[in-house]
Amino acid sequence: MSNGIPQIVPVSQGEVQEAFASAKVTRDFYEEVQVRSDFQRYCGWYRSVAEKNRQDLEKMRGEINFFRFFRGNR
Repeated sequence: MSNGIPQIVPVSQGEVQEAFASAKVTRDFYEEVQVRSDFQRYCGWYRSVAEKNRQDLEKMRGEINFFRFFRGNR
């Protein structure tokens, strides 16, 4: 067409479904990568907090327990 309007070419249903399927697979892949990355970051945070708690517990076990005096002989 010479009037500057592009011609719309119909696309078959199979091509449309293939394009949407490809886009879904791509989106699912990047979502899976994000979920795994978030999980790895959470696991690292959890390990560091657990280690800090273990260190705090060991430190507390070495301190004198003043509350034992308030409980009496139990």
